[in-house]
Amino acid sequence: MHHVQTAPTRVSAYISPATLAEVLTLVQADPSARVIAGGTDLLVELDRGLHRDASMLIDLGQIAGLSEIAETATHVRIGAGVTHNQIMASALCQKVALPLAQACAEIGSPQLRNRATVAGNIVTASPANDTISALIALDASVELTSLRGVRVLPVGDFITGFRATEKAADEIVTAVLVPPMPVSSRGIFVKLGLRKAQAISVVHLAMVVDLGPDETVRSARLALGSVAATVLCVDAFADALVGSSLTEETISAAAVAAVNAATPIDDLRATAEYRSDQIAVMVRRGLQALAADTAAATLPSEPPLLWAQDFDGRFRTRAAVPQIGVDDEISATVNGQTVTNAGAVGITLLDWLHDEVGLTGVKEGCAEGECGACTVHLDGAAVMSCLVPAARAHGAQITTVEGLASPDALHVVQEAFVTCDAVQCGFCTPGLLMAGAMLLEEYSQPSVEQVRSGLAGNLCRCTGYYAIHAALQKAAVQKDAAPKEEAR
Repeated sequence: MHHVQTAPTRVSAYISPATLAEVLTLVQADPSARVIAGGTDLLVELDRGLHRDASMLIDLGQIAGLSEIAETATHVRIGAGVTHNQIMASALCQKVALPLAQACAEIGSPQLRNRATVAGNIVTASPANDTISALIALDASVELTSLRGVRVLPVGDFITGFRATEKAADEIVTAVLVPPMPVSSRGIFVKLGLRKAQAISVVHLAMVVDLGPDETVRSARLALGSVAATVLCVDAFADALVGSSLTEETISAAAVAAVNAATPIDDLRATAEYRSDQIAVMVRRGLQALAADTAAATLPSEPPLLWAQDFDGRFRTRAAVPQIGVDDEISATVNGQTVTNAGAVGITLLDWLHDEVGLTGVKEGCAEGECGACTVHLDGAAVMSCLVPAARAHGAQITTVEGLASPDALHVVQEAFVTCDAVQCGFCTPGLLMAGAMLLEEYSQPSVEQVRSGLAGNLCRCTGYYAIHAALQKAAVQKDAAPKEEAR
């Protein structure tokens, strides 16, 4: 049976505790409860009928510290609720954990990265998950917490097999601990996908080398993903490099070592032979970039995050939420009006807004964060509403396409879509408008590349992107020319 024919798993309760102690008590008392931070993987799995025993969602979103990036004497502490966009926006991570920032930039789209977390990427434990190779190359560890205490495991030891980990039933991941790269080290993340955005890796890798004063390699780490059941740490890579300079000869030897260590599979994305060929190319190019000290150039300096100006990447905007059952009501401010409805538990924000609140401008195209048709603004950030639990909306500020215009005039992006004939069949248009409006909130004059990147999470099945991109450029000009008291 195809997964779209399988009945979804509907949990019967949702809770967002105020303290970590409350979470740990709930997890110990009910092993069938599922802990979420972003929930972008878990919600798709529930919709596909997995986790049949799941009884409750325990949301970590309101716990102080879990959405923070902090620098300690020994490592960068990345809380369990830290999103990929937070990592991308962190000057600290860009400086001392560049491969991780680069990996985060390659995941999904801006809307998805506003919810998806680094800790969640590790817990899912798929060998295609991009941040895992970066974390292994950086020698990062996972902090696991339960009422029994705290333990720390290297990321490579935490993941034991395909989608399998060492996490006990009563434990949750509370942080990822990343040792900062010293100034003598250089690192890079390299990915091969079948398209520029929203691509699952065909191959991904990360490498870190430490160089002596004479440019001789003192240590080296390479992690390869999408080539085996788990992300591989290639010991022979270091053997080929340590004690030598990054010459073409040693770079070629390291590439051969990487190819020999991999055991690629054949699947829909690529053949094993193609993967092996590309590993050699990717390792060679990565090491050449490290030798030239140009690795940082692959990370965009001002990538669109689709955040409002006053948003800092954290969704802690409300009080803790007591347990909500299927018949309990939630209240949210939607398009400036207070909306109170039941039926929010066990479904997504997309379904609640569309079916319970009646806002049909929020469209379902894929229900797995691939198309962007369901994009809304949640507490100051653009998100895929199909990947947000509906109960998360309790106490939140939400804007849908119905609330984009003022009572007297269309939003400047809507006007530009009309002028530039950017509306085709119209199904994708609400999501594009919401992403575009937030992009202009973030950058009043986005570059062509920022427009493309900002809309990378929105698919137009009519394939008319030229007019859409032109509309955003026109809207930026009109917005900038509008009198300040009228500008949105």
